[in-house]
Amino acid sequence: MYENKTIAVFGVSSDPSKYGYKIFKTLLAKGFRVFGINPKGGSVAEQPVYANLADVPVKPEVAVMVIPPAALTAAVKQCVEAGVKEIWFQPGAQSQAAYEQAVQAGIDAVESCFMADNGLW
Repeated sequence: MYENKTIAVFGVSSDPSKYGYKIFKTLLAKGFRVFGINPKGGSVAEQPVYANLADVPVKPEVAVMVIPPAALTAAVKQCVEAGVKEIWFQPGAQSQAAYEQAVQAGIDAVESCFMADNGLW
């Protein structure tokens, strides 16, 4: 279902114990077109990590949030500005305000685990 879509993962980390790393690395390994977002930038798994969504060279259709709830409204704003169509709020990365912000912008918002719900884990 998502194989032909571009995915942005917010909260990508270089720490293999973090879910931002695990999700990003798994999606790469499964051949997805995925871009990592982290304000620190850098690289993970030999892929560039972008400081914000506006820096990504292509428009992602899906965003996966693996960031603290306090950072979600700013991330959703980036998604609205970039024209993202679907946002997955991972467990632990959920906020009612961010969810409502996404829905009001016409984005399909899902509060669940992207990886488990799509049979990727």
